[in-house]
Amino acid sequence: MFPGQGSQKEGMGQDLYENFPKAREIFEQANDILGERFSDFLFTANEEVLMDTRNTQMGIFIYEVAAALGQDDIKPDCTAGHSLGEYAALVVAGVLNFEEAVPFIKKRGEVFYEAFQKHPSAMGAIIGIPEEQVLDVIKRVGDEDGESLYIANYNGPGQLVITGARGTVKKACKVLKEMGAKRALVLPQKGVGHSPNSAEEGAILGEELKKLTWHEAQVPIYQDADGLPHTAPKEILENQIKLMTYPVQWTGITMNMVKNGVNEFYECGTDDTLQKIVKRMTPESLVTSILHCPTYDGKVQDFSIVKE
Repeated sequence: MFPGQGSQKEGMGQDLYENFPKAREIFEQANDILGERFSDFLFTANEEVLMDTRNTQMGIFIYEVAAALGQDDIKPDCTAGHSLGEYAALVVAGVLNFEEAVPFIKKRGEVFYEAFQKHPSAMGAIIGIPEEQVLDVIKRVGDEDGESLYIANYNGPGQLVITGARGTVKKACKVLKEMGAKRALVLPQKGVGHSPNSAEEGAILGEELKKLTWHEAQVPIYQDADGLPHTAPKEILENQIKLMTYPVQWTGITMNMVKNGVNEFYECGTDDTLQKIVKRMTPESLVTSILHCPTYDGKVQDFSIVKE
């Protein structure tokens, strides 16, 4: 499992680079493709710099591919990624070549950055309110402000993320909190993608996606757009284009994996972002981090474990 934006951390990847030759090779390959020492920048960038989506997306993507392919202990029977994480899942499943994916991720970061400049947007995490009530509130508040709010992520039963104009998202979160939501707060990452608000960006990136070489998946990839497993290149590309304006169906992905016999989940990220979500839905499964495999255990920092 590969998380998306929000999982970036200061110093991420430096221990992978310094201690594991296969991971280092991936960072160096990215440096060569980009024509700059991006790895040096990533290892020393502060939190504010990493929050710039042009840096966030590239850093997370390279880190996740390096973490997944830098070890030989865990071989996936299938892959899945949350939003941005789906691109790392595509590379690990053999659908996209890393060499082609890196320039695309650079372009994706630039397109999203421009979108933020034109339309200040946000995402809001909503927990503990039925979907119907959330839909009612975001329509009502959106109509009041003349803005369109949408559900961007279905992260788990009772766990939703909304997206739209920053002020309107903030207002909707306040209303939902007053209605009894366990959690209703604006997230630190800016909100764009996974809704009709991103149709313009989706059209630009859709054309870029069509230029890439799409291969038959070596293992099924469960895609965010429909929550189902795919191996055919044409289907995978179509779902990837849809994802710009479709919500992330992480609830469906998890449930469909379990239904199809998956009982071990390994997160390839800096922390436990997806593990927490998946563990709630399938408490009987093994849900852990790739960072705890024999190759990495104790040698790569798991940012979800607080150091005393």
